[in-house]
Amino acid sequence: MTKPTITIDIVSDIVCPWCYIGKRRLEKAIHAMKDDYTFVLEYHPFELNPDMPAAGLNQQEHLTKKFGGPERYAQITTHVTSVAAQEGLTFQFEKQTTSPNTRAAHSIVQLAKEEGKQLEIIEALFKAYFTDGADLSKKENLIEVATNAGLDKFKTSRHLEDENGVLQVALAEKEMSSLGISGIINKKYGISGAQAPETFIQTFKKLDLEKTLTGESCDVESKNC
Repeated sequence: MTKPTITIDIVSDIVCPWCYIGKRRLEKAIHAMKDDYTFVLEYHPFELNPDMPAAGLNQQEHLTKKFGGPERYAQITTHVTSVAAQEGLTFQFEKQTTSPNTRAAHSIVQLAKEEGKQLEIIEALFKAYFTDGADLSKKENLIEVATNAGLDKFKTSRHLEDENGVLQVALAEKEMSSLGISGIINKKYGISGAQAPETFIQTFKKLDLEKTLTGESCDVESKNC
């Protein structure tokens, strides 16, 4: 018997902590339902900090200013680190020095889609940023992360030198930003934020439930990410 297919389009940024947490929760839900459905996932670009300089900014200084001071910075990063740990993720903000412009990273994600390795690259970029403290404003670090996750080094390097890659990211962002949500199931049903696995499972089972679900998330106006 052929299983029904559920397509999930995910709009996220690799410096968005709730995107990483939401990714892991979605994966748990998919694992729980893998015998009932075939899942097809595709990631689309979103920039949490679209005006970030190409060289990035000092992460702690940037987030401290954005959140409203050192105490608020400590409160938010401690909270999100604790929530991430509950999902088996290790966030190490103290290791990360740079808040990068992520457009080049997104262009690699789109290259990975063409190569059939998008899910591997997304996971590698999230881990590099939140766990390993990699400076993703540097092309050599992006290339290293990408090649370790399975992309060809020469092709990745050449792709990063092609301005058309970042142009395509900008166009994709413009298209997806109008939706105002972070996940689309079967091209119709919206889910926003890092939902619990149980919420995803309920949605998979009730695809006639026409509503947008909202959970903790990041956006360009947020003072929490």
